Amino acid sequence: MRFARVLDAPAPPAPGSPGSPRLRSGGGRIALVLAGVAAVLLLMALGTWQVYRLRWKLDLIAAVDARVHAPAVAAPPPAAWPSVTAEADQYRHVTARGTYDNARETFVQAVTDEGPGFWLLTPFRTDDGFTVLVNRGFVPPGRRDPASRASGEIAGPTRVTGLLRVDEPGGAFLRHNDPASDRWFSRDVGAIAAKRSLAGQVAPYFIDADDAPVPGGFPVGGLTVVAFPNNHLVYTITWYALGLGLAGALVWVVREERGARAPR
Repeated sequence: MRFARVLDAPAPPAPGSPGSPRLRSGGGRIALVLAGVAAVLLLMALGTWQVYRLRWKLDLIAAVDARVHAPAVAAPPPAAWPSVTAEADQYRHVTARGTYDNARETFVQAVTDEGPGFWLLTPFRTDDGFTVLVNRGFVPPGRRDPASRASGEIAGPTRVTGLLRVDEPGGAFLRHNDPASDRWFSRDVGAIAAKRSLAGQVAPYFIDADDAPVPGGFPVGGLTVVAFPNNHLVYTITWYALGLGLAGALVWVVREERGARAPR
């Protein structure tokens, strides 16, 4: 009869001997644990902050959506201008009655769903006595000449309805307005009003005209993009996942340290 030969398993190396796990000093372990706990708390705090940001963004989207789809109200008169803010009035559905000053049009470079071209900003003298710039819509490069869209040059009293937009001073990213050369990259109400020598009271906002049909088809209104990126839920999950992962790794390291120090 054959018998299996049983060999004793070699004893694990004693702590501190060659081949044994490297152990940290007491101070090193404490520093590691404190650093890990601080990092976990920071990651969880970032996740909680994103929860609040998500709630704020959802409230903002709901508020703007309500303004866009609400019945049009009168464009704010001069008495209300000091209280007009982006937070409270951006994309408000407004209307005004008056007359376009077609001789003082301004072209602002734009890229839209219709392609590259220009926004056509026209002073609009309201029946209430103040002037507001109206972004009548998109004009392709080949339609800059008013003669090429003569039927769309509305003369006489009319009504404009659209969305209130706050001033865009300075220009676009890495592209600054050049009033001297009449080159515009943003709808800078104050600078455009000064360049066109608009007299009287000029509203500190402009109006994006809606998609009401225009004779001849140009300019093309109703191209306002109302969109808010909302990645806060993804950020929340990411920060919480990193925090939980780090917490798990920290627990594992502490248990390994204790196991290595336990007598055998």
